[in-house]
Amino acid sequence: MTRTTKSKPDVTFLQSLASLPMWVKVWLVALGATNLGILAFLNQPKGPLVAALVLTGIVLSKVFVNYGGGLTRLVGVGHIIGWVPLVALILFARPEGTSAYDIYLTILLVMNTISILFDINDFRLWLAGDRDVFS
Repeated sequence: MTRTTKSKPDVTFLQSLASLPMWVKVWLVALGATNLGILAFLNQPKGPLVAALVLTGIVLSKVFVNYGGGLTRLVGVGHIIGWVPLVALILFARPEGTSAYDIYLTILLVMNTISILFDINDFRLWLAGDRDVFS
C-alpha cells in the first residue's frame, strides 16, 4: 500500500480502495452490506430514522473522500457524525420490532461501533498530520 499527498489529482476512490489491505476491503464490504441491510426494515419502528442515520454516515464519508482527493484518514469523520447518534439510538431508545429487526439492529450496533472505534483512531492520526491519500 502506497500513499500520495492530496495534491495528486488522479487518485480516484477506486484506486484508493484497491490499495487497501485485503482485510480492510473485506471489512468494508461487510460494513457496507450490514448498513444497507436497513433497506429491508424500512417498515419497522424507527426504520426510516435508522436508515437516515445510516445514510448520513455514508454520504458524509463520501464528502470527505471528495475533500481529501481519495481515501484519507479523514473519511471516518462522516461515520462518526452519522453513526454515533445511530449507536445511541440503538443502545438507549431501541425500537421494538420483529425478531429479525432486533437481530439486525444488534449486528448493526456491533459493526458500526467497531467502525467508529477505527474512525476515531484514523481521525486522531489525521489531526496528528497523517493526511496522505491511500493509492
